[in-house]
Amino acid sequence: MSQNITYKIYTMCMVQNGSKVLLMNRPDSKGFPGYIAPGGKVEFPESIVNGAIREVREETGLVVNDIIYKGLQEWCEPSTSLRYMVFNYLATSWEGELLQDPPEGELLWVDIQDALKLPMQDWFRERFPLFFEEGTFEHSDVWDREADLVLDSTRRKYRDKALEIGM
Repeated sequence: MSQNITYKIYTMCMVQNGSKVLLMNRPDSKGFPGYIAPGGKVEFPESIVNGAIREVREETGLVVNDIIYKGLQEWCEPSTSLRYMVFNYLATSWEGELLQDPPEGELLWVDIQDALKLPMQDWFRERFPLFFEEGTFEHSDVWDREADLVLDSTRRKYRDKALEIGM
C-alpha cells in the first residue's frame, strides 16, 4: 500500500563573524519565538544551498559568500505522513549591511559563548553547538504530535576521513 508523504524542505544558516554569530529575536506572532538563526522554506525549483543564501539575504540584508554544509535536522510525523527537513549551513563571510527593519525579528550579533543563555526553542538550543564542530551532523526524530512524544531518535556525527589521514 502506497502512502502520500508530504515533504517540507527548509534551511537554516548560522552567520559567524569571529567569536560572534548573527541571531534573530523572533516575536511570538512569527512562530518559533526566541533567538534563532536565519532560514526558511526552500522554493521549488531552487537548490537547497541557494534557498539558504536567499533566506539570509531576505531576513538580514547580507549576501553570504563562504557557506559550509553542516547537517540535516528532520522530524517525521507518521500520523500525518509529514517529513520536515532542515538543511543547516554555516557562513563565515558576507557582503552588505544589516537591514534596518528586518521582517522576521530584531537582528543581534551575539558572542557564541553567551548565545545559549538567550531564550530559544529547545530544538535550536540542541543544534546550536553543532554548527561550530568539525564535520557534519544528522538528527532525525519520529514524532507523535498528538502525544507530543518522540517515538524514535537518531543522532549521528560525521567527520571527513580524508582529512583524518592527511589527504
